Formats: sequence, C-alpha cells, structure tokens
Amino acid sequence: MHEMLSAISMWFEQWGVWGLSLNSCIESFFLVPPPDIILAAMSLKTPSLALWYAFICTLASAVGGVIGYAIGKFGGRPAFNFFFPKYKSKLDKVEEMYAKYGFWAVLFSAFTPLPYKVFTIASGILEMNFLKFFVASFLGRGMRFFLVSIVIMLFGEMIIKYIDLIIILLTIVIIIFFWIVYKKTKSKKNY
Repeated sequence: MHEMLSAISMWFEQWGVWGLSLNSCIESFFLVPPPDIILAAMSLKTPSLALWYAFICTLASAVGGVIGYAIGKFGGRPAFNFFFPKYKSKLDKVEEMYAKYGFWAVLFSAFTPLPYKVFTIASGILEMNFLKFFVASFLGRGMRFFLVSIVIMLFGEMIIKYIDLIIILLTIVIIIFFWIVYKKTKSKKNY
C-alpha cells in the first residue's frame, strides 16, 4: 500500500504546480495520498516558493471540498456509502457532530489528519450552510498547508519525518484551547 501511495504521489509531483493542484483538489473528495507529501517535496526543492505552493494547495483543496459538498448534496447517502463504505455506519455520528459543532467540525477535519473528504461529502448531505462550509474549509486547509510550508522553510528536511506528529500536537493544543473557551463561555452563561 505504501509503495502504491508513493507511486501516485510521484505521478502528481512530476506535473509540478498542476499536479499539486490536482492532487489537492481530488484528495478533498476521493481517496488519493494527502497533498502534504507533494507540498513538502516541492517546498524543499524551492523554499522561496513554499508559501505560493501552500496557497495553491489551499485553493485547490477548497475547490475540491466544494466538489465533495456537491457530491453529498446531490448524491446523498448513496454517494457517501459508495465513496466510503467503511464509514457508512459512522455517518450518524458525523451528523451529531454537525448538529453541535458544524463549522468547527469542518475546520477541525480540514486541519487535522482526519479524513477531510468524509466531512466534505457529509456537509452536502447534511445541508450545512455553504458559506460557513467554504470558510471553514479554506481556513482549516490554509492553516494546515501554510504550516507545512513554513515549517519546511524554517527547518528543512529535518522536520519532514515529524510533520504528522507536529500536526497531531498542534491539534491537541487547539482542542485544549477551544475546550477552555467553551468552559469559560458556559460558566458565564450560568451566572
């Protein structure tokens, strides 16, 4: 499986910015390797263009998210079950998350290693407000891809092997931050 993912990534990478864009777009609604791999490789080759690559990656991924949203909106649960048969039992849990956290659920999935594509299609099925969906997608993907590019610019190859760990640690920090904000907001409402 690892060899297949590497081969797919190399295929996209050979097309440069166009391959990065295509991979970023498709990854938002279908199973292909995450664009972080190509983004990191291209940023290592040309650090002066790393932020440009992050912007391209963000924009293409957000557009792919819109495609995923449309697949969900017009294809409904059958489309979701077709694309993600192993997640079909979890769609009800995703729906509960949307009822409580909508915008934040999309933002979180766009930033973290969670399967963002599941959330793009689910957003369409659950008819999330499109503007909120797009803003959450753009912000979440932007934070993720710009983080990768900035880290590459600052630390180079040394950091590549730890990027997943860094994203997980940052995710934990963000969760703690929002939990504290939630608790403070809840305690103010009780007064």
